[in-house]
Amino acid sequence: MNTRYDLDMEVPPREAVRLLYISKSRFGGDWHSVPHTHACSEMFYCISGRGQFNIEGTLHSVEPDDLIIVNPRVQHTELSYQASPLEYVVLGIEGVEFLFDQKNLGYTMLKCHDMREDLLYMIRLLLREMDNKEDGCEMICQDILEVLLVKLVRRASVSLRITKAPSKNKECAAAKRYLDENFRESISLDQLAAVTHINKYYLAHAFQKEYNISPINYLLRRRITESKALLASTDHSLTQISELVGFSSPSYFSQSFRRLEGMSPIEYRRTVQKNQEDRNL
Repeated sequence: MNTRYDLDMEVPPREAVRLLYISKSRFGGDWHSVPHTHACSEMFYCISGRGQFNIEGTLHSVEPDDLIIVNPRVQHTELSYQASPLEYVVLGIEGVEFLFDQKNLGYTMLKCHDMREDLLYMIRLLLREMDNKEDGCEMICQDILEVLLVKLVRRASVSLRITKAPSKNKECAAAKRYLDENFRESISLDQLAAVTHINKYYLAHAFQKEYNISPINYLLRRRITESKALLASTDHSLTQISELVGFSSPSYFSQSFRRLEGMSPIEYRRTVQKNQEDRNL
């Protein structure tokens, strides 16, 4: 018996979507991840273990076969339970943003139990190609990525939007990276100018144009985002948190938090605790 399938259709043109990296990680006792952002989209697939995903200060439970998709410049980090360490794979994808059912939300979490076999198969192929680095491995990895994206788009809750190429302003990227890595320290515009080797006034103008926020306000927002994670996941006092994230005083921390979040740090902590209690009912 012979079965033949003819493909009588037009293949859509390939867009400028590119796999930048793939990483596989397993939490150890010495692992500590802090909230961060990327210029690309990331897909985080949990293979085993349990923990939480902190996105913009909100904690989400993570378990095997959860797929978390985070768009560019969305603050996030992963937290693992010691008793059941997270093992996961992350794909960095350039040139695309994901659109979700909830508009204006820069991330989503999908339960992918029904896709586990396909996802693990494609992930293993990607890792094998990157390990072996034989001729044509980049093309194969790109093809696997596109298959994976098509399978995700078939789910009604996800669609794609092609984005412009990332910025080539290396000085702004260096300044942003320095702020992300050193936000707990006292940082001035003069320091950023010294790090990037350009005039501080030009840097401030270029950074504002690139990220739609000034360097100093980005630093403030970065500290507030970290403080939200600490308010949600620890019982540290406001004084401890203000010191940990780089504020000069608890009062300035509280004033800044209220101005940016519309509530005090204590009100935010109570709201998060109440939401967690409601979810556990």
